[in-house]
Amino acid sequence: MSPSRYGLVFHHFGLAARAVEEVRIFLSGLGYRIGPLVVDPEQSVRVAMCAGDGLPAIELVLPSGAEGPLAGILKNRESLLYHACFATKDAEASLAAIARDGLQTILVSPAKPAVLFGGRPVSFHYVSGFGLIELLQ
Repeated sequence: MSPSRYGLVFHHFGLAARAVEEVRIFLSGLGYRIGPLVVDPEQSVRVAMCAGDGLPAIELVLPSGAEGPLAGILKNRESLLYHACFATKDAEASLAAIARDGLQTILVSPAKPAVLFGGRPVSFHYVSGFGLIELLQ
């Protein structure tokens, strides 16, 4: 797939969940294969990639402790699709292109190495009119 005019290519949806068992049952029923859970201390989460033939990739994201980035997201719910991740070769250029279209972006979490993606940096940004995106460099 070729990049959009923002230099972004869809990578996965992020699914936050309090517990893994019901999510595993449902995703498996849809045809997803669920990878091993790994701890990402930089992000303060446990994560696993889920893939299925003809299905969009899903990153299962679970809290790794009492506090962390999912505390507010999961405060009043068991699970939620909460971000879309896009791969980019140049995060700053992608954000500048989004801004040129008149959309505001707010940095939520600066780039940190992600264990699940071999240490590639990820950052999180809120895009006005859309929601939370993760940029995978």
